[in-house]
Amino acid sequence: MAGLPVPAPRPPINSKQQTPQQAIDEFWGKFTTKTPGKATTIIPHNKYAERAARRSAKAIGTNTQTSYEEAAAVCKAKVAKIAKECRRVNQKYRDPHFDLEFDLKWGSRDTLESLNNQREKPSSDFKPKSVKRVVDIFDDPKFYIEGPTANDVRQGRDGDCWLLAALCTLSNKPGLIEKLCVARDEQVGVYGFVFYRDGEWISEIIDDKLFLTKPDFDESFLERMLWEDRERINSEEQYRRTYQSGSGALYFAQCEHENETWLPLLEKAYSKAHGDYSAIEGGYTGEGIEDLTGGVTSELYTTDILDKEYFWREELMKVNNEFLFGCSTGMWGVGWGDRKGIIELHAYSVMKAVEINDLRLIQLKNPWGKDEWKGAWSDGSKEWTAEWLLKLNYRFGDDGNFWISYDDLLRKYQAFDRTRLFGPEWKITSLWTTLSVPWTLDYHDTYFTFSLAKTGPVVIVLSQLDDRYYRGLEGQYRFELNFRLHRNGQEDYVVRSTNQYCQNRSVNVELELEAGEYDVLFLCKARRINKLPIEEVVRGNARDRRDKLVTVGMSYDLAHSKGKIIETPGEKITRKEADKRRTDREKRELKEDTMRYRYRQHYLRVKDHNKAQKKKARVKAKRAEKAKANAKARKGHANSREQYHPGSKEQKYVQVFPQPKRWVKLEERVQHLEHADEDDCSSVSSVISSVSEFSDASVDSEFDRRAGRNPAQRPAPPYNHQHDDEFESSPWNAMATVGLRVYYKVSDEDKDKEIVKLRVVRPNPYARDSEDEYGDDESEFSGYESEFSGYESEVEKKPEEPIGFKGLDVDDSSKDATLEGNNEQRQKSILSLVLLAK
Repeated sequence: MAGLPVPAPRPPINSKQQTPQQAIDEFWGKFTTKTPGKATTIIPHNKYAERAARRSAKAIGTNTQTSYEEAAAVCKAKVAKIAKECRRVNQKYRDPHFDLEFDLKWGSRDTLESLNNQREKPSSDFKPKSVKRVVDIFDDPKFYIEGPTANDVRQGRDGDCWLLAALCTLSNKPGLIEKLCVARDEQVGVYGFVFYRDGEWISEIIDDKLFLTKPDFDESFLERMLWEDRERINSEEQYRRTYQSGSGALYFAQCEHENETWLPLLEKAYSKAHGDYSAIEGGYTGEGIEDLTGGVTSELYTTDILDKEYFWREELMKVNNEFLFGCSTGMWGVGWGDRKGIIELHAYSVMKAVEINDLRLIQLKNPWGKDEWKGAWSDGSKEWTAEWLLKLNYRFGDDGNFWISYDDLLRKYQAFDRTRLFGPEWKITSLWTTLSVPWTLDYHDTYFTFSLAKTGPVVIVLSQLDDRYYRGLEGQYRFELNFRLHRNGQEDYVVRSTNQYCQNRSVNVELELEAGEYDVLFLCKARRINKLPIEEVVRGNARDRRDKLVTVGMSYDLAHSKGKIIETPGEKITRKEADKRRTDREKRELKEDTMRYRYRQHYLRVKDHNKAQKKKARVKAKRAEKAKANAKARKGHANSREQYHPGSKEQKYVQVFPQPKRWVKLEERVQHLEHADEDDCSSVSSVISSVSEFSDASVDSEFDRRAGRNPAQRPAPPYNHQHDDEFESSPWNAMATVGLRVYYKVSDEDKDKEIVKLRVVRPNPYARDSEDEYGDDESEFSGYESEFSGYESEVEKKPEEPIGFKGLDVDDSSKDATLEGNNEQRQKSILSLVLLAK
């Protein structure tokens, strides 16, 4: 039996008897939704989002420091106002929007867990036991002790090693971490931080409450039983000092020093900005550095480095100056688990790069504060001598700091996050838009265009919204971006971005760019994920997690307000023209339908009338013959009788009989039929007249009457889901909000000039380019015209417009087939790419 062939399953029977091409066309017709769109507001009637949309509608060039200064000023004002209010009522500050104590005691977990967007609710690993203020945890709390350093960082129970690695990296450049906490009043317990989000700085306010690993003495059970197993002078105080005192008592991130507080408070502020502690689990060091500095991160892969000498000299040797670096390994998944002490899927900070006696060494930092490299130049390895310890000012210890050679770095680490920092000599111009992303992979019809007034260094960044800020409302699609920079009107591109495997929030290029006009064509690749649609998440949380939904929904609304499409004057004109064309078409269709109906009714009535006339004629003929026979019979009967006529010479007697009633009625019915025929003919004539004279005023009146009818009151036609497949029930409907940022250096004399002008060009949705909008060249009523005649319809012809050609990438397999012209012209097109590259 094992050797018998297994019959192949039969292909499904095509019940519609379609050609293969027709079946494919039908599939793609059902695959994509007919009503593309995305929820842009979660909060009903959100006036704050409308206000933010107006502010982001225009691209204005500003200094890269301006946004930070504005956010810092607002943050300081918030802290000052809160501190004043608290002192007036003699109370410490309690954050009503991120209250850890209320959240823990009542079990709402809004500060710990994001909105659930999965069919089954995942279990949370966060289980803090108590909440206390800073002054109740630390004996002598200090925000900074000898400044923030990488050695302060200890990761807690949150999976935010990427963020802590970013903080370790920032500590190498003095002043970067200090810029994040712009105001605080430690007596009142209020702190103000600033972070970089979607191209601009934002402020965040928190109180001084923190989660602890152990419960309070009065609320503990097992710990208290064990603690009171022996006599103590003050059990409660000794319990607090042991379990709830110092940095080691904190549930999340902590500083190494027992009384230093900047790290747990910064982590809390960053968690609040993103909604909860769960939202900051998992990430990439480069994205964390971006959020903390406002820089631009590029993802570099070890196997892609062309010139390792150049990478060392022009990249790594500039660490902590122009660039900040992070690194990681195991990006394709966990293998052995560690590589000579290097943890896979874990972020590390590049602290320092030195070259001494032709030996290249890099100092790295593990944000865990432990677990180090065990190869050459690791702590205690044979390479170390007393001389080298002095040269590098280094001492051994399991603190997460270690040295590694440049060659081992490239062998053991797979990816680098390089973040460019911007000083006050840089300016930025940015603009956002929202667009529908098709399933097909091609450069979008929407694109950005900008003019550069002066030649100079430029950094171009194409980004999407950071959905970490509204976890649970991300939707069902993930997006990957790429772009090409073209000179205006040219198909051959100047430069294009590089694909990024992990960090898909943005892509960028850096180059020296000549003054001129440029277009940025971008490719947005959407991938469907197994998440609930946004509307279902809102429905599922509106009742039980209102406060959480309001908080995250507001963040969602403000983010998407950046890409709100503001109608231009030209689009407004074409929209009104399109509305008028659509109204005229609908009126024309209404008139055609009405006329078609009346012609059909007239045709049927004439047909029925003719049948009735023939029947009446037959009845009339029969009755006439019968009446004639009866009249003849009466006449013969009268002659056989005599009638007396007085006054005559001869008296004649004639007997007179009255006419039977049925004879009288017969004559009346014949006369009635004759008159009815005349009435019917006049009726038919009146119908023909009413059809031919159906006025436009009547059409307008009927159209207005139908337009005023509430569509919700119309019964929906029955829909049969029995034959729906997965694509019909959930068609493709990907929408993305993307933005372009252009950074450029300016001199002191040009700092007030507008060097870059940026705008977005999108296809006019009201342009006359749709068959569906204008109908066929022939009216559907034309078939009835020949049948009934007497009516002609006018249909607008669809204008022909040229279609723009964006061109495939030079390394696309289909590029050759798309080259146009003869052999000489095709070779010229390829040579132009070579010349452009030079």
